[in-house]
Amino acid sequence: MNCTQFNKISVEVVLQSFGHFPTKQNEKEAWFLNPFSKENDASFKINKNLNCWYLFSEGIGGNNIDLMKKYLNASISEVLNWAENQNFSSFHQQSGNYKLFNLPKTYEIVEVKDIQHPALVQYLKSRKVERQKHLIQEIHYQMNDKKYFGIGFKNDSDGYEIRNAYSKICLGKKDITTIKNNSKSLLVFEGFFDFLSFKNIEESLENEPSDYMILNSVSMINKIKNSLETYEKIDLYFDNDEAGNRAVEIIKNENNEAEDCRVLYSDFKDLNDWLIHGNPNNEVKIQYQSTFKR
Repeated sequence: MNCTQFNKISVEVVLQSFGHFPTKQNEKEAWFLNPFSKENDASFKINKNLNCWYLFSEGIGGNNIDLMKKYLNASISEVLNWAENQNFSSFHQQSGNYKLFNLPKTYEIVEVKDIQHPALVQYLKSRKVERQKHLIQEIHYQMNDKKYFGIGFKNDSDGYEIRNAYSKICLGKKDITTIKNNSKSLLVFEGFFDFLSFKNIEESLENEPSDYMILNSVSMINKIKNSLETYEKIDLYFDNDEAGNRAVEIIKNENNEAEDCRVLYSDFKDLNDWLIHGNPNNEVKIQYQSTFKR
């Protein structure tokens, strides 16, 4: 993929791959909350006809390359490597119509093993989830003749969410991850670090094992709506942002049993941020049990 190809993908599609959705829109434009930092009033505007963006709060704008250079703090080549591995469908405009095409596979998974690399172990420690190494894997892969490695979390389509201190990509098809325990209770997480964070404190709870569903991107929310009907209890652990608000609203509109559990970490970005900065000692167990045990 080159710059021209990437810039022909809808800016909206790129933003949605990160879980950002418009607060208002019409045929010509869409408004988003600032994807680079928190804000209360949407100042990020997309011109749908020109497929470009402008951030009024910072006085900057551009195309998809400009967007992802800033979002990922990366070079153009790094942005293009990232784009090739997102596996989102892009809309290429030809003769006034939109033609759907799929991005080619440009990577090879070289090795999958238990977490061993010191850099990955240290990264897990920085996120305070090193005790959950058994739930993830160390993935070594190659892209464009360059070798990389990261923490891998497998999804239901045999793709991998890859994370390390410097990158956040998906190898293979983007999909949710489901973990079944034949339970009538379901816990839904936005990302796998939130799932790992919950497993950190779950050991101290007196709950029966639940089923787990990890979206791996809030943009997958519409895919799971029909999977919730069999559950008697659904707990939601999404980010404290506009996309998280919308995801909670979508699920609660479909299922009255769903409960928004973000009150536990209402002053933090997400569950993992709360685990890192909010309750570093046994108060985490006490607070969770007093809030949600039922």
